[in-house]
Amino acid sequence: QVQLVESGGGLVQDGGSLRLSCLASGLTFTSYAMGWFRQAPGKEREFVGAITWDGGNDHYADSVKGRFTISRDNAKNTVYLQMDSLKPEDTAVYYCAADYRRNTELFTTIDTYEYWGQGTQVTVSS
Repeated sequence: QVQLVESGGGLVQDGGSLRLSCLASGLTFTSYAMGWFRQAPGKEREFVGAITWDGGNDHYADSVKGRFTISRDNAKNTVYLQMDSLKPEDTAVYYCAADYRRNTELFTTIDTYEYWGQGTQVTVSS
């Protein structure tokens, strides 16, 4: 049974930082690219960023580029999202997702990802 469990969300002030973690189990972690998505109230789920199976390539949405960084530790089956210079508009539930892909391609579309976590709330106060 595949499980993705996010943690690290919370309340932070405008300009602050948070690091989210996503622990994967029940799958061969190194066979998956990993993505982060978010969904704000009343809005559709949107792509935040993704990283290849080996951590050699990453890609970000324009709205977070230069502020967010994705990394992974394959020995720990964990992917991270470091979020700096947070803004109130970053407030959302953040989800990690797994895409069975062992090449250099990264995708931004929700349908590409086979497995999803339950999400963790991030709230940025102004």
